[in-house]
Amino acid sequence: MNWRGVAGLSVVGLGTLVGPLDTAVNIAFPFITRDFAVALSAIQWVVICYVLTYASLMLACGKLGDLFGHRRVFQLGLVCSAVSFVLCGSAERFEWLLFFRVVQGVGAALVLSCGPALATSLFPERARGRVLGVYAMMFGIGATIGPSLGGAMVEAWGWSAVFWFRLPIALAALASSFLLPRARRAAAVGSFDLVGAGLLAFSLCAVLLMLNQVQQADGSWPLIAALALSSLLGFIGFGLRESRVPEPIVRLAVFRDLDFSLLHLANSVVNLVGFTVLLLVPYFLIEATELSLVAGGLVLATGPLGMMLASPLGGWLTARVAANRIALAGACLAALGLLWVGTWDGGTGIAGLAAAQLLQGAGMGLFQVAYLEIVTGRLPLAERGVAGSLAMVTRTVGIVSGATTMMLVFTAFRDGGAAEHPDPTAYFVAAFQTTFLYAGGALLLFLALTLLRPGIWFGRPTR
Repeated sequence: MNWRGVAGLSVVGLGTLVGPLDTAVNIAFPFITRDFAVALSAIQWVVICYVLTYASLMLACGKLGDLFGHRRVFQLGLVCSAVSFVLCGSAERFEWLLFFRVVQGVGAALVLSCGPALATSLFPERARGRVLGVYAMMFGIGATIGPSLGGAMVEAWGWSAVFWFRLPIALAALASSFLLPRARRAAAVGSFDLVGAGLLAFSLCAVLLMLNQVQQADGSWPLIAALALSSLLGFIGFGLRESRVPEPIVRLAVFRDLDFSLLHLANSVVNLVGFTVLLLVPYFLIEATELSLVAGGLVLATGPLGMMLASPLGGWLTARVAANRIALAGACLAALGLLWVGTWDGGTGIAGLAAAQLLQGAGMGLFQVAYLEIVTGRLPLAERGVAGSLAMVTRTVGIVSGATTMMLVFTAFRDGGAAEHPDPTAYFVAAFQTTFLYAGGALLLFLALTLLRPGIWFGRPTR
């Protein structure tokens, strides 16, 4: 057994945890708003500042890793993350907390962009799928334990603990990072396209801000239009820039393969509808069930648990079955899980609640591992950082789009049903069920449409 590879993969997994463990911050929102005496609506910026930063910088950081060494960028990200945890946990003003969340976003972008490249570099290429399965499992672990661990930390030491407890994790990964492989090649001076990176970051930031504004009840439509136009012009400028520089952030020529482009769209769609679980299920457990907070938390954890269990299984399967077929199967299972959630009512037992989420989470885990396997195999080894970052960016765009789209759908059904159901719980459950049936149905419809080009799922993926 390659013990050095196993040890290195453990380091990558440990460092990667600083990202998904950010789910612990959500449980601290009420305490943050109380301590800083800010309006409830202001708490969204704690999320926005972090997500906008890492999503907009991810591809550029992946390119930096390809050019200057993934270990070096990973280590820089761990340092930045460690510093940000100290700063966030020590913030005395809400404005400073938001700024420090930007710093944390930079650290997350540096770490997560190089994680898949580092993990796969530790083992032979034939083991890539299994390695990516273990890597994806770390996201499931972080998402599973983050909220419960964060709740315990907040109860014991206050909201700042959701930042402080990740400091020793980042430092331990940094101290062990000597086990990771060094750069395979050095970058040429001036080869990093700083202008292109800036245009890409600006464009992605404008898109995500636009989606956030659409979600807000008091969103300004002139501002939304301006952000949409800015993002369009930014992407056009980025495309023109990348077609002229010798070392682009990402080679746009790869997107001429329609099947490859559709696969990225599928990743966004799967995460768009999948986010409905995190968005609405917590409210269902409070509004429509009599479960205790502990039991509700365990039910919520079954989705990430399904992803955690299915990820290594997906990695094992990719060595035996074409990855695109596994991706299709995973997406179908995720859709069936969403449809199952759409059958819940106040009488659904805890076993039914947990099983539906377990199925949906397992489908997400299988899809994500197979998708990563295809993307990392499609791009050259020298662009492995960009490949991993591309997967994270399309996932994040899907999640943010889901937060906007599915909340609008739910709100429309809830408001429409309020006149028909005098009982607030009844029209909440009706809107909840309809939203999930639409989410699962929309994913199945999308998958059916992609079958017009069956090569995306049944062709031979590049390895």
